[in-house]
Amino acid sequence: MNGASATWLYVVASGKGPDLPAGLRGVAGEPVRVVEDARLSAVVGSVPLSEFGEQELRAHLEDLGWLEAAVRAHHRVIDTAARGGRVVPLRFATVYRDDARIRSLLEERRADFDSVLALLAGRTEWGVKAYADPQAFVTDSPGDRTSDQDSPGTAYLLRRRAQQRGRETAHLRAAEYAEAIHTALAELAARTAEHPPQDARLAEYEGSMLLNNSYLVPDSRAQEFAAAVASLEQRFPQIRLQLSGPWPAYSFTGSGDSGQKG
Repeated sequence: MNGASATWLYVVASGKGPDLPAGLRGVAGEPVRVVEDARLSAVVGSVPLSEFGEQELRAHLEDLGWLEAAVRAHHRVIDTAARGGRVVPLRFATVYRDDARIRSLLEERRADFDSVLALLAGRTEWGVKAYADPQAFVTDSPGDRTSDQDSPGTAYLLRRRAQQRGRETAHLRAAEYAEAIHTALAELAARTAEHPPQDARLAEYEGSMLLNNSYLVPDSRAQEFAAAVASLEQRFPQIRLQLSGPWPAYSFTGSGDSGQKG
């Protein structure tokens, strides 16, 4: 890339794009603006190559403090834009050479963006996480109980066998409950997306994360969806459910763009 700046891409929207509040700033503290091309538009910001060039950006990604602040700024712009209408969120660090390349992108991928925007019409992403204490599903196995006639060695083996069987049974029961919860919620959603469990050390939760899913829910069913989450938590008291949202549809855009673009 040549020149003093590049263009950071936040979202793609239909028409003239969302109305952005005055003073909205992006990852470099830059004013955020809209680039239009025919039926589509993009929310972008000009970022200095001295900080966001390919090598400089790679170095910044190793700095957790810088990365956390930049990611927050990126998502703040996306969340703000999403409140103004349907948008396709772009991944963090989607950078193009200039505005002309952004317009080329909108032209080249118009059909893809139109398809995603149509999918999102009248729908919003909601997240549901399920947590449980594995011990809540452990039950005693009568077949492996010890008796006074058992030798110490036999009693020890029976206890170990019971513990192992209890853990296996608990795992299966927890998985069955989680699947039942997902199935019930999926019936209210247009699309679903499953994510791997978060690291407990980073997400700071206790027990096990059984679900970390996203649901693209019709806006007309948002209250019904929230009520279903509450009802399922009562139905499965061993499991704690956490509902979050509404979110921009990060999990259902399939934009596929990331990194530096020429």
